[in-house]
Amino acid sequence: MVTHEREITETVELCTASGSLNPDSVGWTRTPLHRCNLRGWGRTKRWEYWCVTTPTHLIAVTVADLDYLGVSNVFLLDYSGREVTRSCLHPGGWGITLPSSLGEGTASARGLVKIDLSTDPDGTRIRFSCKTSAGPMTGDLFVALPPGHETLAVVVPWSERRFQYTAKHTARPASGTVRVGERSYDFAGGWGVLDHGRGRWPANIVWNWGAASGHTDGRTVGLQLGGKWTAGTASTENALCVDGRLTKVGAELDWHYPQYAGPWTIRTPDSDQVELRFTPFHHRSPLPGTHQCFGHYDGRIRTDDGSIVTVDGLLGWAEQVRMLW
Repeated sequence: MVTHEREITETVELCTASGSLNPDSVGWTRTPLHRCNLRGWGRTKRWEYWCVTTPTHLIAVTVADLDYLGVSNVFLLDYSGREVTRSCLHPGGWGITLPSSLGEGTASARGLVKIDLSTDPDGTRIRFSCKTSAGPMTGDLFVALPPGHETLAVVVPWSERRFQYTAKHTARPASGTVRVGERSYDFAGGWGVLDHGRGRWPANIVWNWGAASGHTDGRTVGLQLGGKWTAGTASTENALCVDGRLTKVGAELDWHYPQYAGPWTIRTPDSDQVELRFTPFHHRSPLPGTHQCFGHYDGRIRTDDGSIVTVDGLLGWAEQVRMLW
């Protein structure tokens, strides 16, 4: 099941000297090779989103610059039903610092939420602090990048002026502690997922995103599943990471979810490469048009070498977002 998409194996500039999309950058990689030389202002979006999961709780951390507005957010979910969150808006992006390309420096937010995301070859350290209605919340986490662990990056081209570079990392081992008031949450044995984005977007867009990480069928598996926003571009953000090796899925996935509370089905339309059922246990809608569900994946996937992996209760999420920005 080899994708039709072009695999890039050498460093490439995302943009031309004029700021338009470099045609040579369109493709996908197994390790970050794109230099995101975005310049100018106007529909330019930059962000880092980390979610670290365990069997009983998770933490999500966002640092984003949307040109006219910056956003920083920390969200803790205890699967017993407890949510603790704090957000800060940054007019004009004030207080937000993001490196041009992945791994080129620390991403940070300064305001009601203080966040530092620092990356080195061994992994990423996530530190944050803020005040919440449940008391002070602090976190110090580390998401390792094991040697040889492959990660998806892909350029999605709507046009020479509208395009997105996205890097999606799954199944990265995590550790650390988050403290809320007097209670501590241990993330030893957890899994980290990264959504790194740099691009220029249409004003109105709809997307699906699903991800999951963990052990299943005797393998270490990461699922990276997308939909809707890539339709018609000949690129997808779909990939399977099994024991650190990436299988790129070039097909647009079929997403079916009559209700957000589930169950959802996600599959490749013309093959058995992805056949998954997602059953949510928690639904949240933090913004109008945003529906994010946390739950478990079951089904099966097929890797490039033909191996079939059974997916049994893999923890992750699935979402639909309609964004006007």
